[in-house]
Amino acid sequence: MTGAVMSAPIPHGRGKNSAAIMIFAPLLLLAVCFMSKYGVIVVPGAMRGVIIAALLISLFVTGMPISIALGLSVLTFMFTMTDVPIVTVSMKLFTGIEKFEIMSIPFFILAGNFLTQGGVAKRMIHFATSMIGHMHGGLGLAGVLSCALFAAISGSSVATVVAIGSILLPAMVKQGYPTRYGAGVIATSGALGILFPPSINLVIFSVATAGINVIGPTGLRVDSPSIGSLFIAGIVPGIALAFLLGAMTWYQAYKNDYPRMAKATWKERLKAFFDAFWGLFLVIIIIGGIYAGLFTPTEAAAMAAVYAFFVAVFVYKDLKLRDVPAVLLKSASMSAMILYIVTNAVLFSFLMVSEQIPQGMAAWMSHAGFGTIGFLAMCNVILLAAGNVMDPSAIVLIFAPILFPVAARLGVDPIHFGIMMAVNMEIGMCHPPVGLNLYVASGIAKMGISELTMAVLPWLLTMLGFLVVITYWPGLTLFLPHVLGM
Repeated sequence: MTGAVMSAPIPHGRGKNSAAIMIFAPLLLLAVCFMSKYGVIVVPGAMRGVIIAALLISLFVTGMPISIALGLSVLTFMFTMTDVPIVTVSMKLFTGIEKFEIMSIPFFILAGNFLTQGGVAKRMIHFATSMIGHMHGGLGLAGVLSCALFAAISGSSVATVVAIGSILLPAMVKQGYPTRYGAGVIATSGALGILFPPSINLVIFSVATAGINVIGPTGLRVDSPSIGSLFIAGIVPGIALAFLLGAMTWYQAYKNDYPRMAKATWKERLKAFFDAFWGLFLVIIIIGGIYAGLFTPTEAAAMAAVYAFFVAVFVYKDLKLRDVPAVLLKSASMSAMILYIVTNAVLFSFLMVSEQIPQGMAAWMSHAGFGTIGFLAMCNVILLAAGNVMDPSAIVLIFAPILFPVAARLGVDPIHFGIMMAVNMEIGMCHPPVGLNLYVASGIAKMGISELTMAVLPWLLTMLGFLVVITYWPGLTLFLPHVLGM
């Protein structure tokens, strides 16, 4: 069977023991919290942060949805080990999502869904193929370019894999490319949606760090990065990573002598460009409009949604008016899921600040002699490990409020730190067991996760190498914002 993995059977007793530990670990931690509330035991201050982290992780392990686990662990800790009144909790739940910037998330999701359903992807693939299809691994290179272009208008990694992969993968197999090669290209290149503007994850990072009072190494207040500055900062690293993924795609095709397409004429290229123009123009609307001061990122998201609807329904006419309600419902469902996680993450962030956990981490790291290099390396390890079990949005919402104050205290630029986190999230989308891009590409390519994991390995190693570069070369991230005076 393709993609099947043979493994030794797990002894029945061992499975029962593991299940018992998974069930009783959170129950034991809940018992500790309630015993602390009623004075049965006294929990030292240094252990309080450990208890909430252990409770959160133990709930994750049981398979509980991230948003529920986050909310349950925070509320339990607040009601049993703090004196925070219920009124404060209810106020935080509502004020956490009343930020104007959060409104951009459902609009960007809606725009991405309109574009996914509206025929934009196939026109971008045709344009990319006409430009570089004649090179070694032409269709694979077209896949990287198409993912980069579509990521720049959808802001979603999974939507990019679905839109490009569902069209390009069957075409690559038909042209004689191995399925493993095509799936590896699309699964990793689709992750560019997290880095290129309008990245939903960059919006979430800006929201998650907004309002946090941070003092830098010079004693001055450090503000959280704006959505617009993060969007601009993601352009150069996004182009650099797309180039590196394309180089690996070309090398694999050259080494294995994969098929090449006939070179398109300039007339065919111009025709393909004008066919894809309406979709490509959305990038100018979003980035140009924000930088020119015509509208805020949230207003740009609303403009993108209206523009994407107009192009899909009235220009390309691949989306019928009767299909619009289904797109709206799908977008509402995705938005509600993300906003529910945001709401619970706001409580988690409030708890972290009230318990002085980020400040304690910063003091401990300073005392232990951790410098910027060591801290950034530790952040990468933590974020890559979290990518094994958590969704990128949840990782940003949980870890950004904890790590951002420490980074600012050590002198790390907030914009640079946000882009570094985004690259970590990209890698997390491409490796098991929770890499969503792998699962989507697996469904399209009809491959097992273990086989697909080996298929993406060359591109995954390329991304890890790029992570080292982006971590310790802030100039790559900050070049464009500095040039534009942001």
